Amino acid sequence: MIRLTLALMLIASAASAKTQTAVVAGGCFWCVESNFESVPGVKDVISGYTGGNSQNPTYDDHEGHYEAVKITYDDAKISYAEIVAKFLHSTDVVDAGGQFCDRGKAYSSAIFVSDNAEKQIAKAEIAKAQTALGQNVVTPVLSAKTFWPAEAYHQDYYKSTDLVLTRRGPKEKRNAYKFYRDSCGRDERLEQLWGSAAEFTR
Repeated sequence: MIRLTLALMLIASAASAKTQTAVVAGGCFWCVESNFESVPGVKDVISGYTGGNSQNPTYDDHEGHYEAVKITYDDAKISYAEIVAKFLHSTDVVDAGGQFCDRGKAYSSAIFVSDNAEKQIAKAEIAKAQTALGQNVVTPVLSAKTFWPAEAYHQDYYKSTDLVLTRRGPKEKRNAYKFYRDSCGRDERLEQLWGSAAEFTR
């Protein structure tokens, strides 16, 4: 009887779990994608563009859009609030001009919400971040717009073995990504801003 009850509870729990999505922009989408793909409960992360008005944006022409990621997650394993908190602690939330070495709106941070519940959660996590930092968090909470997946060569860029040309000659994409992230000073700045509360740093 105990085993049957436990089995029924597990079935009910699995049935109540839902796959949800969160859309955030935190500078270079390669970095945000690589960060969240390592999080337990996250099922998929896609790099793309959102926030603008143009149709079918591309890497060469996404003016008005943010570089962003769509995170698909199991809300029985990780909550929306936890996703947002990890996102805030992995971005420079006091920089309104871009992120790290990437400047301009396309590389600015933002949280895109699909309903009022997400909006309230995002704002609550921003308030916590402001208290923790003692500084004004400039990351906006914006209404979700169409999310356009980026070109295939941007997906999982950080772990690809394909060769690309860099300033230091041909490199595997994963090594080019590491060189970019290190050169951009992303982890150093996060550790400076957040200290031990920084997420996804070395």
